[in-house]
Amino acid sequence: MHGLARAIQLSVAPVFLLTAIAGLLGVISNRLARVLDRARSLSDPASDAQELLLLRRRMGLLSRAIESVTVTGVLVALVVAVTFISAIAVLDLAAIVVPLFVLAMLALILGLMLLLMDTRVASRMMRRVF
Repeated sequence: MHGLARAIQLSVAPVFLLTAIAGLLGVISNRLARVLDRARSLSDPASDAQELLLLRRRMGLLSRAIESVTVTGVLVALVVAVTFISAIAVLDLAAIVVPLFVLAMLALILGLMLLLMDTRVASRMMRRVF
């Protein structure tokens, strides 16, 4: 029973991270939906070719950001699962947990960088308008 209590304690931070990941996925998905709506609303694609190119770039960046952040969520969930298995089976699985967590952080960094790149493209688009 002590091992299970310890596993729950160790899992609290990753579970909060999963909540943050879910929120981040919501933000990125909303941005992607707005880009798609804007692309659909262009009345004359020929006259808005430059804007369409930028929207296509944004769609790619946001899609890859969603993929990366989703991979982060899967890796963090694996960290929680392995932590519980480690506690229940009384095994030291730190050699698995540490690389999983590092990979999760790298995937999160990539997702955030892609989101930042999208923000820069969106800012560039707005500067053209104003």
